[in-house]
Amino acid sequence: MTTKHILVTGGAGFIGSHLVDALVVQGHAVEVVDNLEPQVHKAKPDYLNPKATYHFQDILEDGVLKPLLRDAEVVVHLAAMVGVGQSMYQVTRYVDANVGGTAKLLQILADGKHGVKKLLVASSMSIYGEGAYRCPDHGDVAPELRPEAQFPRKDWEVHCPECGKTLEPVATPETKPLQTNSVYAVTKRDQEELCLSVGRAYGLPTVALRFFNVYGPRQSLDNPYTGVAAIFQARIKNGQPPVVFEDGRQTRDFVSVHDIARAIALAMEKGGADYQAVNVGSGRATSILDVAGVLLHLYRSQVRPTVENKFRAGDVRHCFADLSKIRRLLGYEPKVAFEDGMKELVSWGQTVEARDGFENAYEELRKKGLVGG
Repeated sequence: MTTKHILVTGGAGFIGSHLVDALVVQGHAVEVVDNLEPQVHKAKPDYLNPKATYHFQDILEDGVLKPLLRDAEVVVHLAAMVGVGQSMYQVTRYVDANVGGTAKLLQILADGKHGVKKLLVASSMSIYGEGAYRCPDHGDVAPELRPEAQFPRKDWEVHCPECGKTLEPVATPETKPLQTNSVYAVTKRDQEELCLSVGRAYGLPTVALRFFNVYGPRQSLDNPYTGVAAIFQARIKNGQPPVVFEDGRQTRDFVSVHDIARAIALAMEKGGADYQAVNVGSGRATSILDVAGVLLHLYRSQVRPTVENKFRAGDVRHCFADLSKIRRLLGYEPKVAFEDGMKELVSWGQTVEARDGFENAYEELRKKGLVGG
């Protein structure tokens, strides 16, 4: 493996820090730029890799990125605001950080005064909207969001637009039409499309990695807008029940952060996915209620999940990854089983403090009319 000079934006965060560790082990020279967003970081993390070089600055500030790109051979662009619900009422903040930050990066790359030979960008499964489905009578369906009129009946499933039958969820391939349904999703789609467009135009090999629901150690337990596994864990550690929307049987694809870091490294080393977008997940559908149950069991908690039977605006019912493309192009295979990954998450979670901010975040959604049912 050839040693490379790699710049990781957002490299002090959850996913970025694991990637930095993996890259350092592989012998690469790694630089990180991260603004240590207070919503995620109470202080400078104690897990930062001493063999990497850190710049605690905001990429939106003029003059920050240009000197870092002069020597970088690979850029892994992870810096972004994360959180579907919050994005719906902090529109400017999310668009500025996610789209504006990406535009700053791409402008410098387009100007040409750099040594970058590859660009990887973190995209998201949220850009799909609903996942892929199949109707027993009408075959494959890419449905729109569920109409809110069905929710007062506690009808949470997705129905065929032709015959009304309940659709069967199937693995979502990259060919499914994108149906963004939140500000966050729009910004992630924009990040992906901007990077791929500029990459193609300038002959800069670029890969967009569509992450599904990432979990693992170092995911902020203080941020009520992060992944559901971390939010549930913060609740449990504070003696509170995990709050489950709808009936809890909606499914997602939970993928270990270690598998995510491996997928990024594969995309960096191999050229098979250049100028393309690929799913990165586990390929397995897991219900939200099952996630709550596993965490409660591992914490030996006596509380039980609170099933709200309410919906949040923009939520989808089912979405899990078809991994055919990334397997074929990059040889990626998820290695961390869900059960093992959850045990690791809980072992780490027991060693850190967690501030449960869920109630405040939930109240913000209610005030904005983004919760119903």
